[in-house]
Amino acid sequence: LPQGINVYVGKHRSALVRAGVGLATLHSRLQQLTQVMSFTSSSIAAAFSDGVPDGQLGPDARRHLKSSLGYEITFSLLNPDPKSHTVDWDIEDAVNRYVQPVLDKLSLVANFSVDSQILYYAVLGVTPRFDKESSSFLLSSHSLPHVINPVEARLGSSAASLYPVLNFLLYVPERSHSPLYIQDKDGAPVSTNAFHSPRWGGIMVYNVETPASPQALFPLHVEVDMVRVMEVFLAQLRLLFGLSREGLPAEFLMESPGNEGLADWELDRLLWAHTIENIATVSTTLTSLAQLLDKIGNIVIKDDVASEVVYRAVSSAQSAMAKLAAGHLHSAFQASKEAVTSSERAFFDPSLLHLLYFPDDQKFAIYIPLFLPVAVPILLSLVKIVRESRQRKKEPTKMD
Repeated sequence: LPQGINVYVGKHRSALVRAGVGLATLHSRLQQLTQVMSFTSSSIAAAFSDGVPDGQLGPDARRHLKSSLGYEITFSLLNPDPKSHTVDWDIEDAVNRYVQPVLDKLSLVANFSVDSQILYYAVLGVTPRFDKESSSFLLSSHSLPHVINPVEARLGSSAASLYPVLNFLLYVPERSHSPLYIQDKDGAPVSTNAFHSPRWGGIMVYNVETPASPQALFPLHVEVDMVRVMEVFLAQLRLLFGLSREGLPAEFLMESPGNEGLADWELDRLLWAHTIENIATVSTTLTSLAQLLDKIGNIVIKDDVASEVVYRAVSSAQSAMAKLAAGHLHSAFQASKEAVTSSERAFFDPSLLHLLYFPDDQKFAIYIPLFLPVAVPILLSLVKIVRESRQRKKEPTKMD
C-alpha cells in the first residue's frame, strides 16, 4: 500500500488492511471498513427513512430513491435561446457508452428505460444575479429550489409514468445571461456548475463562449462535450441511489469501478437496502389492509385473493427475511419484489375497494332519510288496520 494509505478497497468484494502496531489499531480500521462496505445501522435508518422522525436522521437520509420495480431516466437539453445557439448533443452514443454499462449492473435492482428530449424556450424561472467583478451571472444556493418547478412543468415525463422518473437536465444559458455559474452555501462557485435534487434528478449549466466580435453570425453552433456532461450525470445518478463515496477517511484508497460505474460491494449494499425497504413496504401495506378489514367488517375476501395474493405476500416476505439472514442477497431481493407485487395487488384489488362497502352508521345516515317518509304512512295504515280488526272482534256477532 502507498505511504499513508492503510485500507485498500477493491471493486469486487475484497479489501486489504494494514495491521498497524497492535490489535487495537487493526480493530479500529476494521470497524471503519465495516462502516464503508457493509450494511450498517445508518443504512437501515435510511431504508426506513419515511417512517423515522426527521430529528433521528442525517441531512442526506431522504436523498436516496425509494425502492421501485422500475425507473425511467430522461435526459433533457434546455435551449432557452435558439436564436443565439444551435446546440447539438450526441446523447444516444453517450448513453450507450457511459450510462448503459451502469444500468446493466443495476438491472438486478430494477428495470430501466431511457429517453431524451430537446426543449426550446425553456427558461429556469429564476433571474440570476449579475456580478460586476467577474462579469458573470450567479445563481445562489437558496434560489436553486425555485428552479425546478417551472422547468418540471415543461418536461411532461412524469405525467403518464408508472415508475419514478429521474430527470437529468443540461441547460444552455441564453446569451443575455451568459456566462452563468452556480454558487454553494458559502458563496463559492461549484466546480461542476451543477446541482441535484433528492429523489428527482439534477441540472447542469453548460456555458457557451460568446464571440467578442459584434459581427459574429447567429445562431452559433455548439457541440456539447458529452464526456464532461456524463461525468456529472453519472455522479448524480450514484447520489440518487445512495452510492456516494463522500466522507471517506483519508487513509482509505478506493479502486475505481471502471466502466461499470459501481463496485460489486456497492451493489450488495443497494440490494440490502432495497430488500429491507421492500419488506417494510409489504408490512405497511398488509397492516393497512388488516386495519381496513377491521374497520369495515362486511368486506368479503374472495378465496383467490386470499390464497394467491395475501398469503403469497406473507410467505414471500418471510422467505425474503430468511434468505437475507442467510446472506443470499439476490434471491432475498427477488422474494421481496414478489411480496411487494402481491401486497399491492391485494390492497388495490377491485373486490376490496372500500368504497363498495359502508359502515353501519353510514347506512343508517343514508337510508333513513330515504325510507322514513315512505314508512310513516305505511306504519299509520297498519296501526289503523290493527285497531279496526280489534273493534270487529269486540262486537257481538248476530245469529239468525
